[in-house]
Formats: sequence, structure tokens, C-alpha cells
Amino acid sequence: MYKKLENLKKNLREMGSVAVAFSGGVDSTFLLKIAKEVLGDKVIAVTASSEFFPARETLEAVEFCRAENIKQISFSENILSVENISENPENRCYICKKTLFKKILEIAAENKISYVAEGSNMDDNGDYRPGLKAIAELKIKSPLREAELYKSEIRQLSKDLNLKTFDKPSFACLASRFVYGENITAEKLKMVDAAEQFLLDKNFKQFRVRIHNNLARIEILPAEFEKLLNLREEIILQFKNCGFNYVALDLQGYRTGSMNETLKKRNNDAFNE
Repeated sequence: MYKKLENLKKNLREMGSVAVAFSGGVDSTFLLKIAKEVLGDKVIAVTASSEFFPARETLEAVEFCRAENIKQISFSENILSVENISENPENRCYICKKTLFKKILEIAAENKISYVAEGSNMDDNGDYRPGLKAIAELKIKSPLREAELYKSEIRQLSKDLNLKTFDKPSFACLASRFVYGENITAEKLKMVDAAEQFLLDKNFKQFRVRIHNNLARIEILPAEFEKLLNLREEIILQFKNCGFNYVALDLQGYRTGSMNETLKKRNNDAFNE
């Protein structure tokens, strides 16, 4: 793990200057911290805000950059206005990433920064990730993957650095809560955000609120099932106030990329026909 850290530092040093796509999550915070250590003022953070990202994440990103004396450039993107995004096709993440990283590349060029880097890690190689295709096409650097760092290692190294994010729940954009083909609207995004904020306020460790029309499917760690059931009536009331008519607990529990399970089934069915 520490050999990988040295490789990461070496790779960043060779870049000379870098703009880190910074969301405030576990991975991008760690990457930005190391980049700042290695490159000093030759690193900037670029943060995108849109309907797909909760305001709390943007605020945490701003606070980190201020505390670490890192130059941060933020921009707002009306991502729902991008062609095909709201229809939520299977390549939604590809379209979104391409849109956002084109803007980040422009910002890097304006600031005479040589490279743009993002925070995907080795665990991201194991699922359906169309956004990685966009990253590859635009020649965005992925230093954590290049150093072969896994999420657990990034968390441990973050803890070593006293980063508050070392045990922060994993986050993905709110669009990942929608089943492919279901229209994404600003109203539905607000419903999901408000429901997840409620679970966050109740100190659930890791969760997702997946939306299926007007049904909320809650994914939490199995160890917290009992806690959720004890709050059942309060959760139902709050979720209905958010706009949901039905509330369900997924007995499989929290897992990343659960919406991709429908793609795998669809592909298997097509193969078996």
C-alpha cells in the first residue's frame, strides 16, 4: 500500500501541474491532498455543481479547499438540459462525464495546467462504468487507478493523513438512483436528495434511496436493518413528505451499482434467446 502511495506521488510529480476534478468524496479528497503535497501551487481543484450533486457535497468541497489553501474553481452546469440526459439511457454516465470533463479541460487550459485528473480507483474497474470510457477518450488522468490503489487502501491512507473523509460513506451522483429508462427530473432528484438527507441525519452509515416512479427502495447495511425498522413510522412519514407514495426496504442491503443488475439480466436474457 505504501509503495503504491510512492508511485502515486511519483506520477503526480511527473505531471508538473494538475487540475483535480474535486467532488469532496473519499477518493478525490485523498487525490487532491496528495497532489497538493507534491505539486504545491501547481495544483487546482475544479468542482462542478449541478442538479445531480447535493449542495452539502459542494459545501464540503469548498471548506476543504479553504482549509488546505488550495485554489478552487467552481462552475455550474444545467446537466438536465444536455441532450438525452433526462431520458436516462444506459450511457447516461458517459454523456454526463463527457460534458463535465470538457468544461474542466477548458478551465485547466485557461489556467495553464498541463493535466486533468479524476479520482476513480481499482474497485471502479469491476462494474458497468460508461463514464470511464469518456474519461479515456478525453485523456483524463486517473492517478489512483494508475497506482493500483483500492478503496480500502485509500481509506487507510486517508486516515493516516487525518482526513475527515477516511470513513465518509461512498457517494455517487443522484442520477445513479434511477433505473435506466426512467425519466430524470429536477423534482425527482430533490425527492431522492431529501430522503437521503433524512437517513444521513439519522446517522445511517452507508445507504442509497433508489427511485422507481413513486416508490423509494432503501438500501442500507444489513447490520442496520433493525435500526431502520425501529424508525419505520418516522421514515414512512418523512419519505411521503418528500413525495414518495410507497417505501420499501431492499432485503439484499446496500451495494454499489444495483441499478446495473437490470442491465446484466437483460444482457443474459438476450444471450439465452
